[in-house]
Amino acid sequence: MRPGMGAAASPARIPFDLSENLCRRRNLAYHGPMFSHVVIFWTDPAQPQAADELVAGARKYLANIPGIVHFHVGRMATSARPVVDQSYQVGLNVVFASKQAQDDYQAHPQHLEFVEKVFKPRFKKVVIYDFE
Repeated sequence: MRPGMGAAASPARIPFDLSENLCRRRNLAYHGPMFSHVVIFWTDPAQPQAADELVAGARKYLANIPGIVHFHVGRMATSARPVVDQSYQVGLNVVFASKQAQDDYQAHPQHLEFVEKVFKPRFKKVVIYDFE
């Protein structure tokens, strides 16, 4: 036990976020707290072009919505690793500066248009993961 640290004493406060520390050591950009919105799409197998149309539609309608810090959409990447799920067709990863920015994105007219014109006609299943 360090001097001055009793059994009931709390540990010293870490001066900054560990993610920030890791970014500094690796010379990477650190953007502070973020909100990630990850969407996994399974497309309708009766529509062979559905995955490509979903990717193109996401780029057209979603990529330029205000509040997005990072936007990435693409087809599933194959992997030899058995732990990697390869049952879906398209993944979307959108990062925002805050949950409020993500909430604004959800209500944006371009997002609503994407849902109606691109997503609904082509999807079989969707799973969404949001985290801070």
